[in-house]
Amino acid sequence: MKYIVLGLGNFGRALSIRLTALGHEVIGVDNSMSKVENLREKITHTVCLDCTDRDAVSNLPLRDSDAVIIAIGEDEGASLLATALMKQLNVKRIVGRVVSDLQKTVLEAMKIDEYIRPETESAERLAMRLDNIDIIDSFKISDRYSIVEAVVPEKYIGKTLQEANLTNQYKVIVLTTIRQYTEKVNGHTEQKKEATGIAKSSTVLHENDILVLFGELSNINKLIR
Repeated sequence: MKYIVLGLGNFGRALSIRLTALGHEVIGVDNSMSKVENLREKITHTVCLDCTDRDAVSNLPLRDSDAVIIAIGEDEGASLLATALMKQLNVKRIVGRVVSDLQKTVLEAMKIDEYIRPETESAERLAMRLDNIDIIDSFKISDRYSIVEAVVPEKYIGKTLQEANLTNQYKVIVLTTIRQYTEKVNGHTEQKKEATGIAKSSTVLHENDILVLFGELSNINKLIR
């Protein structure tokens, strides 16, 4: 897959390197030549340009990219302007960056519903979400094991965990399942999630359920792909 990362500060740099290590094509963009030069040998491509300049960013392969990640953090104005430009240029998937509640409100007004808070989400976790669209969240326990939230694969919908036999097939453990539903709150519809408790062999997997899995990441990827 191809990703464009706008902003190569600490977060953008770590994300670009991790996505490259996962085998993706990454274009890292920043207006600082020193940051661009520092990453030249570490990621697929680097470009030095002003991310708030419409003419400049229009020369990037935006239509061919699977996602553009706004990693600009030091300048909230530049981050919002770059996000707005991506929206105007009809980028199919935009991941915004939030460093304040006000910025979050503005992104939501732009109808950007996918965003990151670097103080709570590491570059490693975001890279894993981008690497597999079915991964909702992940937490690395050690170099070998992770806990991953992932959407139930279509082929297992309607089956019990015993029938799905995931532990024997993929050597992963289902810790619990999470139900997603909508609820009216103060006149607004909100998405809610609720864990169903410790997973049992009789637990039935429903459409849009989330599996909370423990195991080696390579085995988890085999299950959800």
